[in-house]
Amino acid sequence: MIADLKPYAEYKESGSKWLGVVPAKWEVRNLRTLISKRAERDRADLPLLSVAREKGVFVRSLTDADENHNVIPEDLSNYRVARAGNLVINKMKAWQGSMGIAPCDGIVSPAYYVFDFRIANHAFGQRLLRSKPYVAHFGQASDGVRVGQWDLSIPGMRQIPVLVPSPDEQAAIVRFLDWANGRLERAIRAKRKVIALLNEQKQAIIHRAVTRGLDPSVPLKPSGIPWLGDIPQHWEVISLRMRYSVELGKMLDAKRITGRHSVPYLRNRDVQWDRVLTDDLPVMDIPPSEFARYTVKRGDLLVCEGGQVGRSAFWDEQLSVCGFQKALHRVRCLDGSRDYARFFFYQMQLAAGRGVFSADGNENTFAHLTCEKLRRHRFVFPPLTEQKAVADHLDGELQQFQIATSRLESEIELLREYRTRLVADVVTGKLDVREAAAKLPEEPDGLERLDNTESLVEGEEEIEGADLDTAPEEAEA
Repeated sequence: MIADLKPYAEYKESGSKWLGVVPAKWEVRNLRTLISKRAERDRADLPLLSVAREKGVFVRSLTDADENHNVIPEDLSNYRVARAGNLVINKMKAWQGSMGIAPCDGIVSPAYYVFDFRIANHAFGQRLLRSKPYVAHFGQASDGVRVGQWDLSIPGMRQIPVLVPSPDEQAAIVRFLDWANGRLERAIRAKRKVIALLNEQKQAIIHRAVTRGLDPSVPLKPSGIPWLGDIPQHWEVISLRMRYSVELGKMLDAKRITGRHSVPYLRNRDVQWDRVLTDDLPVMDIPPSEFARYTVKRGDLLVCEGGQVGRSAFWDEQLSVCGFQKALHRVRCLDGSRDYARFFFYQMQLAAGRGVFSADGNENTFAHLTCEKLRRHRFVFPPLTEQKAVADHLDGELQQFQIATSRLESEIELLREYRTRLVADVVTGKLDVREAAAKLPEEPDGLERLDNTESLVEGEEEIEGADLDTAPEEAEA
């Protein structure tokens, strides 16, 4: 059905280089004609809402480890009230698409804009404003000293052209996109299940190697650590601090960035399992006197302090100088003649996979792997020759799993890119879905709302410096 979609019969110029031509019967109105600022406050009894570019507006969880965990002030009387259906915009991250429709009555940071949004179908309005072409529009309407500190300009925002089909057509577009997303999401979930099965097999292989070694006949002893079980008699079990140094990264203070000692820095989301992402890193000031403490060098293991706790990767000098933010630990071997860091990396994979670090939290808090906790955790340490032999064995044994997983992740990313493109083409009138929507059953099987299924890819947790309470300042429109 998707492959059979065709353009509209007639088009007209929209007046926007990002939108190009649009269906001839669609209205093109400036955003200012559709919004009105809301100023209601002092409703601390309402649920706390947050905004993320991946999910739009959502009720903030205080226990979900994958959500932003900036400190909530005790006094919420100045927080803005957002009623169900209101448009909420994070003015500092509108250029990234951090906006959406409030799903229920709630309160949001004073640094957010809240508007009544006069459009027939709020679900259509959300899809339109969060689509790729509109993110570009909000980027054009934002300005600042550097990318990452842009602020949404109200005069610029008010001039953004909004496409307004008829109410019936808005409903048809929403219906079709929900159906299409259901199909795409099921395909993505099927691939994720295969990845999960592969990871289970990897965990079994890693567990066998890092707890028993490569000699099946070696005598064993209890390790005293539940997730390790029995280990060879001649292996040691000691606290990590006896063999590795652990350093928590530098806290970012955007207000103190002068540019005199600018250094790119890594965040939680930049550290994936066994790979570090270095594209478009932000910068912060790290004076030369602090380089030794807050920069990384070849062979350092970076460990996530929050989010997917314990996720780890080695730094291989992708950049000549690079710092790391407070959401990461730098783990460095104290004596290379005694320990092999790649063996410890595989122990981290096993421990994280078994929830060892997440168990440090409880049902009322989110897990954090503090420096002291990581230093205190006990690990197993074979002789150096065995550490190297086990790590080399696992490098070869797990290569096939990595290839298969990478292929599946690439396929998932292609499906996501296709979904992004499909949404943009449909909400901006490049494709006509009216006939296709009319053929859908009244209650499509497995219908899934688009905005609730765009989950974060691994490692994109908005833990530090995210969307909630980015600034306590007033945000008057």
